[in-house]
Amino acid sequence: MEVPLMNKPNFAAMSQKELRQYVMAHREDDEAFYAYVDRVDAEGDWTEMPADADLDSHAEFQSWLRKISQSWNNRAS
Repeated sequence: MEVPLMNKPNFAAMSQKELRQYVMAHREDDEAFYAYVDRVDAEGDWTEMPADADLDSHAEFQSWLRKISQSWNNRAS
């Protein structure tokens, strides 16, 4: 469903967090959703997982996993 053009915010001027909040509040706005997906894809904020051989050092992997988890929790706040 389209939101009327006169009420449409400037998605390019929003931060990723602001755009996500807008999308969550306006789930019917397809343009906002696609703008958000494009932004997430363009920023490429992906986490690389270690190769299976690296899991032999289990303690280091657990530490890395906690660090990544905290990073994601801080972003969600």
